[in-house]
Amino acid sequence: MPDNYQQVVKEAVSDMDRFLEVTFRNAERAPGDDWVRITIRPVAIKGERFLQFIRFDGRQESATNLSYREASQAVEDLLNKPLKSIHSRTTRESIRVQFSKKGRPIVHRQSSTQQASIPLDLAHDRRKPYLLPDNEPIPFLQAIGVMTADGRVRADQQRKFRQINEFLRIIDESGEITPPAGQPLRVADLGCGSAALTFATYYYLNHLKNIPTTMVGVDTKDHLMARLSQSANDLNWPGLAFETARIGEYHPTFGPPEIVLALHACDTATDEALARAILWGSRYIFCAPCCHHHLQAQLANKPMPVLFEPVLRHGILRERFGDILTDAFRALILRLMGYRTDVLEFIPIEHTPKNLMIRAVFTHSTPSAAIIREYRELKAFWGVTPYLETLLQERFDSILTP
Repeated sequence: MPDNYQQVVKEAVSDMDRFLEVTFRNAERAPGDDWVRITIRPVAIKGERFLQFIRFDGRQESATNLSYREASQAVEDLLNKPLKSIHSRTTRESIRVQFSKKGRPIVHRQSSTQQASIPLDLAHDRRKPYLLPDNEPIPFLQAIGVMTADGRVRADQQRKFRQINEFLRIIDESGEITPPAGQPLRVADLGCGSAALTFATYYYLNHLKNIPTTMVGVDTKDHLMARLSQSANDLNWPGLAFETARIGEYHPTFGPPEIVLALHACDTATDEALARAILWGSRYIFCAPCCHHHLQAQLANKPMPVLFEPVLRHGILRERFGDILTDAFRALILRLMGYRTDVLEFIPIEHTPKNLMIRAVFTHSTPSAAIIREYRELKAFWGVTPYLETLLQERFDSILTP
């Protein structure tokens, strides 16, 4: 099977009666080939059948519809590229192909009697499904009060339910997540609060992606951590723990985590979480910043550049600009530290004004001279020092010293 997986995938895609979907994940993001994931599915437009190629570049999706003849060559081209994985589904079977670091295919092929009853959905503009369905009981959502006992999302929890699903979508689109060899994936949620997204992430990794995961939520409220620990026990989730600690002083007992979450940790707690993740060498960082007082205070004590006076004389605009500048520095520092970094809309602004997500994936890349120059010039122009730089001073000294 490893030798002929390409032919099997091509036959699956060309089967007009049974083909459901195939997803290719890119192993390299070379210039001109800058995509993370391409999904192909059948669609019907004005009664004619096409294959829709949905390309995701890390920030947004774009769709192209090709005839089956045109799609055949496009699929051939994809199969000849360096890939992380392929996942093909038909009404008869599921085929997963994972590629080792040396490019060797590892193939899993599974027949499914359940899939035989799946109707082909040929709608051109189909509703994007939630990763967590809204019409069946999910124990952790019931435990945290989002769902009723019969699996309905409570009326006053609709926003929370959408927020959870949107966060999981951002994780899902970040690339293939794999545990280190021979041990579970390690995840830390720093400043976990009431831990809705902690529970959701653990469920997503262990139960939806079948990735053995050990996870810890960290916060300073001892009584809250005790209550959340009891909830994890009630769910029979032995790999999920909660600990009381300050973020800047926390040392995980299970070793450096591969994934770090920092969701709405206040002010410099966000910087402390980012610094811990960077120093641990965490592969993925998902950060939703909250308030931004540290840089705001520096800006208040500096004369404003003349060109910006019409903007910054207004208190609300000055505050929002300080937030944007703080997060711009954070994203730039992550790039300096070898991370591919995106700043995304987490959830629509009508749900909360704190709707940004900084997503960073460690690439081991060395910062370019242009990025270093950008950082120096931005600092000099505003006359400020981000707190995250202070926390990573030794790293900065090694990177910025000529």
